[in-house]
Amino acid sequence: MAERLAGRKVGIYIEDSNPLFVLDPTTRELLRSRPNPLGPVATTHLQRTLPVGPLPRPSTEPITAQRQASATGAIVIAGQKVSLGRLHAGASVTVHAAETTLEVDLSDGEARVIPRTMRTPVRSVKGQRPRRPASQAG
Repeated sequence: MAERLAGRKVGIYIEDSNPLFVLDPTTRELLRSRPNPLGPVATTHLQRTLPVGPLPRPSTEPITAQRQASATGAIVIAGQKVSLGRLHAGASVTVHAAETTLEVDLSDGEARVIPRTMRTPVRSVKGQRPRRPASQAG
C-alpha cells in the first residue's frame, strides 16, 4: 500500500467493525481499503480525529492494468477470461477496465472493446511477467 501512496497526503476513514478506508482528503475519492487492524478501544484514542463526513466514493475512471497473454492468447482480468487469439500468444497488453467494458490495447496498435461480464474488482495492476530461464536469473 505504501509504495503507491508515497508522498501523497491521505485521510483514513474508520468505523467500528468495517474496513479501514484510505482516501484523498480533498476529493474524498477512495484510494484503498484494508482490514481494520485497530480495535474499538484503540480507535477512540487516535489523535487529530475529525468529524466523520460522507463515506468515500470509489473512482469512476477506468482502471489500467497490464497482462501477459498465455500460450493460447488468453488473459484473465477481474475474474473474466478474455481470449485474444493465438496471434497474440505471449504478448503484453494493456487493459482499461471500466464499469461495463474492458478495452484491450494490443501490441500491434489495435484496440478491442469487450463487454464486462464479471463485477469483481481488478485486484492486480500488473499480471504475470515473462519468466526468464534459470540460467539467466540473477
